Amino acid sequence: MEKRIWNFNPGPAALPLPVLEEIQAEFLDYKGSGMSIVELSHRSKVFEAVLNDAASRIKRLLSLGEDHQILFLQGGASLQFSMVPMNLLPENRSADYANTGTWATLAIREARRLGRTVRVAASSEDRQFTYIPKEIAVDPSAAYFHITSNNTIRGTQWQMFPDPNGVPLVADMSSDIMGRLFAPEPFGLIYAGAQKNLGAAGVTLVIIRRDLLERVPENLPTMLQYTTYAKSNSLHNTPPCFALYTVQLVMKWLEEHVGGLARMEELNREKAKLLYDLLDQTSFYRGTAEKESRSLMNVTFRLPSESLEDLFLSEASRHGFVGLRGHRSVGGCRASLYNAVSLDAVRALAAFMSDFARRHG
Repeated sequence: MEKRIWNFNPGPAALPLPVLEEIQAEFLDYKGSGMSIVELSHRSKVFEAVLNDAASRIKRLLSLGEDHQILFLQGGASLQFSMVPMNLLPENRSADYANTGTWATLAIREARRLGRTVRVAASSEDRQFTYIPKEIAVDPSAAYFHITSNNTIRGTQWQMFPDPNGVPLVADMSSDIMGRLFAPEPFGLIYAGAQKNLGAAGVTLVIIRRDLLERVPENLPTMLQYTTYAKSNSLHNTPPCFALYTVQLVMKWLEEHVGGLARMEELNREKAKLLYDLLDQTSFYRGTAEKESRSLMNVTFRLPSESLEDLFLSEASRHGFVGLRGHRSVGGCRASLYNAVSLDAVRALAAFMSDFARRHG
């Protein structure tokens, strides 16, 4: 096989090579069935075993007890911006949100679009979302407190999750779930699009505390009720079978090849340190996130000029580094270091960046 490129795409993102090889090896004949995984009936015992194994591995990796249930939906995190308030925020109550950037802003907007009462309990908008706010006053009567755990565009991340004082914590973890250890107890609901750390695009993970299912209104459209998926083991209708299968294999890789979340976090911290040390040791590159809020998953930075940024991205591409252009809303550069991005890939990028700074600084 020809050498693969260094993939720093922000999502859809890199997948572990052993997972891709396993998909390739059994794509035409899944487990002796004589069919591809994309041809199997989702009602078959063979496919249900795939789904159940994916859910079991997620629960083990995150140390979830029986009070949390795993659901697999579609629509990405963007649909969850609406489904969370539809299911968990009655019209006579309010919810608190932390506004830490684009995706949090959209979550707030979608909740308000439904006519729900939303209070912004914390915000970093005053400094262009370059930090995670520390001063947070959660209303003890709030239906929930919503955060975005990692902010891909600005490169910030909650280093420690806030104490919601008994209010259910709801988190969009699309871009850092499975990237580090955390205590699941405060979380009433976690949601994540799969295309960064979980697998292939097309499936959305929802982890919900079972007592919150009691809040779900019966008059919601069937496919917008969390209870629909909870009662049917996420098989009310045809799920995204291939994407779910990919999630199962990535969770298997994370458990059996990497060795779990503690080891994954160690690797992610080592990867991020390579780039942040480089940013701190040279005036040529400027990190855009404040140091105390830096993300392990998305390292955002600028060069002295936009013309140098364009040259940097062009040379990087020629050297086999892809996905380094910053989000269109902010410009600059961004290296996404999701779980499947290897330490070797980050070492190679750091060496290229050092050489580029030497030649153009």
